[in-house]
Amino acid sequence: MPEESFVMNSRVERSLAYMVAAIILLSIGSLFAVLVGVNSGLAGDDFTQGVWPTVVILPLIGLPIGFVLIIVLLVVSAVRRGRAATDASN
Repeated sequence: MPEESFVMNSRVERSLAYMVAAIILLSIGSLFAVLVGVNSGLAGDDFTQGVWPTVVILPLIGLPIGFVLIIVLLVVSAVRRGRAATDASN
């Protein structure tokens, strides 16, 4: 039974880690795209058309979500290690 819970916790931690990486990389990529767009001569009105509004808003939403997920990952990892230490001492 303890091995099943270890596998489940490991799966949850791995999923959280991939979610954090994907969200933060996507947000940084869109931030980089906005910087490239500005440096290539796009004006403020150009960012209101097409896909640009999504690209501009994505870092504003994605980076805080990524930060919260990092904290969740730390808490899940700390709880798992605490339970493993308790189980090992018994």
